[in-house]
Amino acid sequence: MPWVLCCGAKKARDLNVPGRDANGVHFAVDYLTSVTKSLLDSKFADGRAIDAKGKNVLVIGGGDTGNDCQGTALRQAAPTDGAGNDAAAPCRAHRRKPVAGVAPVLKVDYGQTECIAKFGKDPRVYQTTVKEFLKDEAGNLTGAVISCLKPERDPETGRTSMVPTGKEFTYDCQLAFIAAGFTGCENYTADAFGVELTARGNVADHSFKTNVDKVFVCGDMRRGQSLVVWGLREGRDCAAEVDRYLMGYTNL
Repeated sequence: MPWVLCCGAKKARDLNVPGRDANGVHFAVDYLTSVTKSLLDSKFADGRAIDAKGKNVLVIGGGDTGNDCQGTALRQAAPTDGAGNDAAAPCRAHRRKPVAGVAPVLKVDYGQTECIAKFGKDPRVYQTTVKEFLKDEAGNLTGAVISCLKPERDPETGRTSMVPTGKEFTYDCQLAFIAAGFTGCENYTADAFGVELTARGNVADHSFKTNVDKVFVCGDMRRGQSLVVWGLREGRDCAAEVDRYLMGYTNL
């Protein structure tokens, strides 16, 4: 019987900065999972949800995950201006390539929209990164040193990277959620099946087949963290390959 690896590739990208071990610094997915699970299991009666109530929150990164953190923290009554959002990249509306007849658009998702409605301003700050997490004697997070960045082009390679400007500021916070993307599938999954990985940490494949006989892969495990619609499409395509493996042909 063939096996199909299709679970989410949610190995989170971490921050290697001083103070990372402070109490109150969490991966964004862990935060969102704890809230959703506590809600579904007990309507928060079990007290297992990471709670932002009464705490200043820093969301590091962006995308859908960072937006969800902002919206969730707002619902938990975080007192700050919508949970400060620290993003390394330039503002998307400023860097989008010009398209004839189409004006640049700054995407504002529900989390930012609700923060703007409540606090009167967009919580996002662009071209910044965390230089250090600050903590008290008990090891609890008290703030973060934020370094401002600027794009700089390498004249030899032509590649642009973000470099420090020398300007810094401190953001007072008791919770920080790291939403800096993902680096591939969890090691325990790949180790359990003995499958090979690509340089990006995803399961290597050829037409959905891995290097292990009868083990197939699709979705996030194969292509990296992506949208649900890609998971649906890849599931169908992978099913056709499994059918072909079993039957010698496929009508799927």
